[in-house]
Amino acid sequence: MANQNQNLFILAADNNPHLLSILRSDHSLASSQDPHGYSVLHAAASYNHLDLLRTLINEFHVDVNTKDEDGETPLFVVETVDAAQVLVDEVGADLKIKNDEGMTAEEKIQTDGEFPTIAAFLRESRLQGNSSNSRTDVMTSNQQSEGPFNDDARPPPLPPHVTVNVGMMDEESAVEDTTVDPEFKERIEALAAREDFQGEDGQRELRELITDAVRGSDDARNDRNVRQRVE
Repeated sequence: MANQNQNLFILAADNNPHLLSILRSDHSLASSQDPHGYSVLHAAASYNHLDLLRTLINEFHVDVNTKDEDGETPLFVVETVDAAQVLVDEVGADLKIKNDEGMTAEEKIQTDGEFPTIAAFLRESRLQGNSSNSRTDVMTSNQQSEGPFNDDARPPPLPPHVTVNVGMMDEESAVEDTTVDPEFKERIEALAAREDFQGEDGQRELRELITDAVRGSDDARNDRNVRQRVE
């Protein structure tokens, strides 16, 4: 078995077509590792056999983050940007894994200095991943801070005996009614900022605030109508 496994690594390094026939006869061989943890996947990554890399992971389901005795995955041993790109972009190699020395693949390759373009690619991939996560966090934060009118917290029902009538308005009334009462706006913002806003007390105060606003709007409208009739 030891000789057979050793032959697997040589076949992988040479990208020998007989390798796949052997692996298909026994899928467990695809995950073979030598006494130092070196795997067929490490060999394919190191020797830039991209199709073999894809086949080992997609057909034989070899763990892309297989570690050797130094805690290093195949990403640590790549020698071309193409191999790194397949591992990171296509099959999801973990950029954050650290070896036994506490270094990521990016840090180790950068320190060795042999393949600066690979280190640069890994750095760019890491930064893009962080940016994507940051955008997701910001979007989530914005949705949560939108108060009672986001998708997860719809407006509470109107208080009893309060209705909303939708109809046409003349231009003059529309201009007057679009003016936002600064005090009302301030009260809404203060209420929405409270920790208990989604609780029973917060929702009760919101309903009361809406009721007051509706009643105040009705009183103001009636006052304008009275003035217009008198005039």
